[in-house]
Amino acid sequence: MARIKPQALLQQSKKKKGPSRISAITILLCGLIILLSVFFLYSTYRHWSLRSRIQAESGKSSDFGVEVDHAYVESKKSNIPGYAILNTSKGFITVELFKDGSFEVVDKFVDLCEKGHFNGMRFRHVIKHYVIQAADSDSLGAAEDWTLKGKHNSQLDTSLKHEAFMLGTSKAKHDDKRFELYITTAPIPDLTEKVIVFGRVVKGEDVVQEIEEVDTDEYYQPKAHIRIIDITLKQEI
Repeated sequence: MARIKPQALLQQSKKKKGPSRISAITILLCGLIILLSVFFLYSTYRHWSLRSRIQAESGKSSDFGVEVDHAYVESKKSNIPGYAILNTSKGFITVELFKDGSFEVVDKFVDLCEKGHFNGMRFRHVIKHYVIQAADSDSLGAAEDWTLKGKHNSQLDTSLKHEAFMLGTSKAKHDDKRFELYITTAPIPDLTEKVIVFGRVVKGEDVVQEIEEVDTDEYYQPKAHIRIIDITLKQEI
């Protein structure tokens, strides 16, 4: 048997056990992982640093910023007008807004008033001894069930919760096109099931009653157009 020389063995060993090369993709992935880890740690540090600063400035400790948000809402409430004056083609109706009980709805209502959304809006339906409705469309919406015959004032609950001259809007999504206004003209037992009450008429009840007395067709639509000309917002009256 022929002997292999030591020098030949050394060369064969180098060929078999040569170091493996690291691919460029592997290096890139490792670098990306390190970069993401550093970014995550930095973001976490920024979050807790900012939260600590807010708590220090507000003088309160809060979980997930709940108390900070509450302070923001309270601050915003103080800047929202407390009254709305509806200038209609029949006269003025002054409404006190329930900022504490229905803040989000009042906030949306005020925003739409400032945009002039209600300017020229018609009173689409008048249901005597129930409600008058101002809206952009002819749909009865929340008032549909109130058109059923057989309901009389003697059947109505007269508790303060359901009293007359309350301002509300439907519980549907409150976007710019579906924000309807309802003013009750009598106590309605299922009022809070149908609408979100966010105000009360404090002046101009006679105007509401005058609108209620207009002639309507079989679909409860006024035969003569009655409109909201504009709405003025006031902090106090």
